[in-house]
Amino acid sequence: MTATIDTAADAGAEPDARSPRRLPVPRDAKAPMRATSWTVGILILVALHWIAFESTDFRLDSLVSGAQGMGRFIAEAFPPDLSPEVLSDGIQGVLQTLWVGLLGTTVSVPFALLLAVFGARTTAPNAFVYQVARAILSFFRAVPDIVFALIFVTAVGLGPFAGVLALICHNTGVMGKLWSEAMEEVDPGPEQALGTAGANRFQVVANATIPTVLPQLTGLLLYRFDVNVRSSLVLGLVGAGGIGLLINKSIKTFQFDQMLTYLIMVLILIVVVDLASAWIRKRLQ
Repeated sequence: MTATIDTAADAGAEPDARSPRRLPVPRDAKAPMRATSWTVGILILVALHWIAFESTDFRLDSLVSGAQGMGRFIAEAFPPDLSPEVLSDGIQGVLQTLWVGLLGTTVSVPFALLLAVFGARTTAPNAFVYQVARAILSFFRAVPDIVFALIFVTAVGLGPFAGVLALICHNTGVMGKLWSEAMEEVDPGPEQALGTAGANRFQVVANATIPTVLPQLTGLLLYRFDVNVRSSLVLGLVGAGGIGLLINKSIKTFQFDQMLTYLIMVLILIVVVDLASAWIRKRLQ
């Protein structure tokens, strides 16, 4: 009798609430559409690359067939010319390249900072000023630094001054855009607190926005300095001074051993700049 009652009780007992229940898996209605979008996107990407390969005459067989010419070019560059005259000219060119990159970065800071403040939605006084600042930044960023260098060479003549001016213009556009985006992502809390306390827009920017985002601005500045040192090398090829001018001259006169010496100096310069930038970033963290 007892066994019968227990069995009946077990049969009528409710399932344990802690036992797992199988729930129906919801069907993703957008899965087919998403798969179709991915397929179409991949096909478009493949088609664009095919067109690009055909338009640029991308042929690996041409590279293989020209390997002998490259080998002869490299063979003529070894050993590098380490004569005192070449080393002296190279050191002067490297230092000049460094100074062009340094001035092109630092002198553009006030212009980039001003345009960044006016070009950020969170700090611009109004929509008109925001659009004007964005247009100026877009123009300076869109024109390559080498084009600016060609323009300034016609104005001030050959030499590093044209390279400095070119980097100032281009770096103002690039760095201003990066800084404005950093300012737009800043925590609005300190800005709202100062605004509530009666601070004007200038006081809010100077005492809340810039101090909050200063480490990020500094990191972007060091990055742009690294890039500008490399850019100043290219600007030398169009007459803007620096070691790029010496490299161009050695190539035109078929003095490839001197070219290799200058390239080794450029490599040393880039490594030193990278190490210095990394050291400064570490100190600022």
